[in-house]
This record gives sequence, structure tokens and C-alpha cells, in this order.
Amino acid sequence: MRLAVSGATGLIGSALTASLRADGAEVIRLVRGAAAGPGEIGWDPLADGGLDPAALRGIDAVVHLSGAPIAGGRWTPARKQELRASRIRSTATLVSAIAAADPPPGVLLCGSAIGYYGDTGERAVDESEPAGTGFLAELVRDWEEAALPATAAGVRVVNLRSGIVLAAAGGMLGRLLPPFRLGLGAKVGTGRQYFSWIAIDDEVGAIRFLLGTATASGPFNLTAPNPVTNAEFTRVLAGALRRPAALTLPSGVLRAALGELAGELLASARVQPGRLTEAGYPFRHPDLTGALAALLRR
Repeated sequence: MRLAVSGATGLIGSALTASLRADGAEVIRLVRGAAAGPGEIGWDPLADGGLDPAALRGIDAVVHLSGAPIAGGRWTPARKQELRASRIRSTATLVSAIAAADPPPGVLLCGSAIGYYGDTGERAVDESEPAGTGFLAELVRDWEEAALPATAAGVRVVNLRSGIVLAAAGGMLGRLLPPFRLGLGAKVGTGRQYFSWIAIDDEVGAIRFLLGTATASGPFNLTAPNPVTNAEFTRVLAGALRRPAALTLPSGVLRAALGELAGELLASARVQPGRLTEAGYPFRHPDLTGALAALLRR
């Protein structure tokens, strides 16, 4: 298989690329600006015509993972515009090139997020749930809609609604490990809000599973089947590191520091991988204790 991957140097993209190449797939990275060699395709994700359709000739599948970090800073108007453009505009640019390619790739797996559902409280939700409300839910809804026109060109489109991806080398877990190792782990607010996570091995495994499942299309929640509360996550991570975690980060402090973004971090997301489970994906790390034990051994 010959694949084009955007966001190939990110947490998910780098792990996916390494996994695919280890099994003999040819992975071509979509990079901003000019390509540096035959393993890259240059594009401008924010420009009309920013990707030459001819560059996709011979590509079997496209995995679109690029986007500015959601939790990268306060949600100022300029930051919100950047978050939307890096996802929605880049997807539109990519889909336009895919639709014009001759022949087009057979499948597009497009990044998405469980932020689609908004704050679900204690209620468990799956892909049958409608979109929630708020900036992030609207962003994800529009992001997924930007990928849909590829279906008119006969391309199978899958929306990867990822939860919080756990990896010791980066992402949220990578940022939490230093303070937790110092015994400074803390629950956030009440700690009752649900936290839907997935180990990096299963994130990559699920993406590869959906690449190879010809009947898979539409939204799939990429989350482990056992979400936990923030308090439970704090307790399990501290236990895995054999450190105390008796502190609490008050929600007011978080809101003062991060503004509107804090509301999303304090929201509850109890999301189930309904369609992924029905399709037969075998989770390697369905529970948090086992997942953290495996990740921290590396």
C-alpha cells in the first residue's frame, strides 16, 4: 500500500508512519512548502489549490492528521481562527485535490475528535449521539463536514473521533509524568468529570484496522471501552508511578489561567467506541491500569 499522511511528525502520525513502514507500506509525508525528496509531497493547506492533484497519482489512501494543538493556549479570537483553519481549511484543500486526482485514492481517513459530543456528564455516548454545543463541538462538526465531498468522487471517508491519546513520549501523559513523578499529581476540579482515553498502540491499531476494513465509513470513536473519571485517572497514574497524588487543582485557577479553554478541560466526556467494537477491533489495552503499565515500561 502507498499512503500519504499529513501531520506525520506529530504524536499519532509518527507512530502510525513507523508502524506502517515496519510492515512494508510506502508512506509519503504531506509537508508544508516544497518537498525535500521522493518521500514527501509539498502543499499549502490553507491556500486554494494548495495541493496539486497530480501529486496524489498512485496513492492508495490518505490519512489526514494535521491541526494546531487544541490545548496550545488561551482561545483568543485569533487562536480560534487558527484552530478552525488548520482543520477545516486544510481538509477542504486536501479533499479538493483528492476529488480532482485521476484516479483518486480509495480512502480518506480524516482526523476528528470526541469534542464533537460536547459535555456528556455521566451519560455514556456513542456515534449515534448528535453533536453537542460549544466552540469545540462546532469545530469538529464542521471539520467532519469538510471531508464529506470526497465521497462524491467515490472515496471511502472515515472520521477518526479520537479521545485523549496516551503515550509516554508526548501528548497529555508526557506532560503529566514529570509532576506526577515528583509527587505533585493532582485531580482537576471535582474530579468527577469523565475522561475518554486511548493508548497510542490502540490509536495506531484502530487507524490501521479502519484502513483495511472496506466496509468502514463515517464516524468512529477511537477511545478505549472503559473511560474513567479524572479522579480515577489521577489515582491510577500515581499508583503506577508509586507516588502520592493528594492535591487538587481548583477549577477557578484553571479558568483564570486558560479562560474558555478551561471549560473544555473541565467538561465530562464519557464516550464509548461503539462502531469500532461492533466492527471487531481487538483492543490491546481496554483498561487504564494495564495501559499505563505497558506505556511506562518503555
